[in-house]
Amino acid sequence: MLVFVGIVLFVLLVVVHEYGHFIAARKNGVEVEEFGIGFPPKAKTITKKNGTEYTLNWLPIGGFVRLKGEHDAATEKGSFGAASFPKKALIIAAGVLMNWLTAAVIFTILALVGMPQLLDNQFRVASDATVTEQRVYAGFVAEDSPAEQAGIKVGDTIKSISSTEIVSSEQLRSTTNTYAGEKVKIVYESDSEAVTRPVVLRNDSDKGNLGISPAERTQVRSTWSAPIVGVGTTAQFTYETFKGVGSALLNLFTGNGGKASESVTGPVGIVVVLKDLAQQGFVFVLFLIGVISVSLAVMNTLPIPALDGGRLFVMGLFRAMKRPLTKDVEEKIHGTGMLALLILAALITVIDVRRFF
Repeated sequence: MLVFVGIVLFVLLVVVHEYGHFIAARKNGVEVEEFGIGFPPKAKTITKKNGTEYTLNWLPIGGFVRLKGEHDAATEKGSFGAASFPKKALIIAAGVLMNWLTAAVIFTILALVGMPQLLDNQFRVASDATVTEQRVYAGFVAEDSPAEQAGIKVGDTIKSISSTEIVSSEQLRSTTNTYAGEKVKIVYESDSEAVTRPVVLRNDSDKGNLGISPAERTQVRSTWSAPIVGVGTTAQFTYETFKGVGSALLNLFTGNGGKASESVTGPVGIVVVLKDLAQQGFVFVLFLIGVISVSLAVMNTLPIPALDGGRLFVMGLFRAMKRPLTKDVEEKIHGTGMLALLILAALITVIDVRRFF
């Protein structure tokens, strides 16, 4: 079921991206011949309206917009190639802008209901930030640990240790260090019920005195500043994603492929993360959708052939060199880029399977 949900979410975000191209093309006089959900072969024509065929396709790996004369060399009226360079640039960039807008809207909604805090110093307007939930739960429970002896399971919330309320991972570490090797009374919540157990903590900072890997669940609600938080969070995750891409490329080109592979994930990894976040509630799933939307935007800004950024880069390069970008040359450039991306996607999938299974 989660695999299906993951595919649907990914397809929806790609369709939103393509809708940006669709709207920009229409507004700038470029005819849209087809708006497809999924990739060919075609399964069904949903409808045909205003010269655009809306189709459902068999491969559920995104969507596409087919423009009239979408090669740069096309000259027919209403074709992409006949549009001015600024209009072409806007049409190409519109998908990225739509993904950023989608993320900003999602993060604005989350700010109003309670934004999950998954980054250190995550963006917020301090004067309009109310912590609605703050708890520490067990992300992992070690075998034969004090936590396991106390009956703590993955997902259980640690409420207090020897009357000290636990509201952060750092406080949990500090408290267990204070009582290392001692008998304590631990209160935790399991299946919505409060449980109190006596347990002797270990005196082993390497393995952990309690024997869990703590995870935090913190949500912050905003009111008047929600749109600001939405835009700010989008900008923050955009920066973090660019930084991650830069780090992965640096590791790759310096011969540290292992670290580079740790920095990326694909559909398999997304489904695994989705499974974990689904246990935390719908707001966390919605948060993931926002983050993926930002990631799609960032990836499509990169000057890689076959991606939006690559297409704009190639067009701009040939324009700067004052050389015509023929249909044959354009197809070879972006065809090579697409092949490289498919190989990369396959490698990432293999890495994800080995990492998570």
